[in-house]
Amino acid sequence: MNAKEIRDRSDDELRKALGDLEEQLFKLRFQKSTGQIENPIKIREVRKDIARVLTVMGERQAEGRV
Repeated sequence: MNAKEIRDRSDDELRKALGDLEEQLFKLRFQKSTGQIENPIKIREVRKDIARVLTVMGERQAEGRV
């Protein structure tokens, strides 16, 4: 998921995507702890996607306050 895709989404879609990403991160961390993870780099990618979503949400919130 790149920044353009995230910016094109509505606020509700971003909240849902954030929840999905956090759930995915939890599952990946659980897999890592049990030694069942196939691609450990996926954890880093999901964390970056979460950061992108939070950044866009923060920008939108700041615009609303100005």
